[in-house]
Amino acid sequence: MRVFRTQNELQLFNQELAQAGKELGFVATMGALHAGHMSLLHQAQAENQATIVSIFVNPTQFNNSEDLEKYPIRTDEDLALLKKEGATAVFLPSVSEVYGNKVEADDLDLIGLDKGMEGEFRPGHFPGVAAVVRRLFELIKPQRAYFGEKDFQQLLIVKHMAKVYQLPVEVIGCETERYASGLAMSSRNFRLSPDGLASADIIYKQMIWARENYQDYSPGDLKAAIVDNFENSDLELEYIEFADANSMKMVSDWEQHSAVRVFIAAYCEGVRLIDNIALY
Repeated sequence: MRVFRTQNELQLFNQELAQAGKELGFVATMGALHAGHMSLLHQAQAENQATIVSIFVNPTQFNNSEDLEKYPIRTDEDLALLKKEGATAVFLPSVSEVYGNKVEADDLDLIGLDKGMEGEFRPGHFPGVAAVVRRLFELIKPQRAYFGEKDFQQLLIVKHMAKVYQLPVEVIGCETERYASGLAMSSRNFRLSPDGLASADIIYKQMIWARENYQDYSPGDLKAAIVDNFENSDLELEYIEFADANSMKMVSDWEQHSAVRVFIAAYCEGVRLIDNIALY
């Protein structure tokens, strides 16, 4: 496994792949890797002749400086895991290598995909995500890039960004990897105690309950019922929303939308967790 830190190294790598006629699959991460990331890598390996994983904690997507400071850094463990899993290469850049002297987000029209949910509670987050992924696409030049559906709103924004800038990358969404309990795998889970991990199960359980019962409720009443259920838990609910799976518009009438997802964000032991699944 090769480790690159500069644009020049990536350029030579791309030339080698082109000469060998190999396609490149890319997984963008901020490190603290887990089985969810590995599932993205495995899909990339199945669909491409070479794979590359980036490890870069992007400063422009954190609206909370404390959250940035507390983000788990496990570079040695991450590299050992990627080597074990057979990644072709890893891109481990500095902030200046990615952004140069201009560490800021692009002014991109996100056509409403950033409205509500993560866009509301993390102002500036999605412009930061769009900026860093655009830059990584331009540097790495993959044919395909793989993103988990746990960050579904982000996935739609990355697809939109690639289309706007006409980047020749196929952006592929991959199903969320979960523990046996249903809890979504996340780098933030490293900060939870065993009791916290157990308590966090309520997020998935409530989403499944919503899927099984939504036809008996209006969107507003279903949201109120889930809010009540969280009142009796150890978690602090930040939001529960139902959004159109294509436009991210909030749902007030089931019949007006052909595909809807339920989105939840909640704090467990001070750690912010998000998740979503398809309602229908």
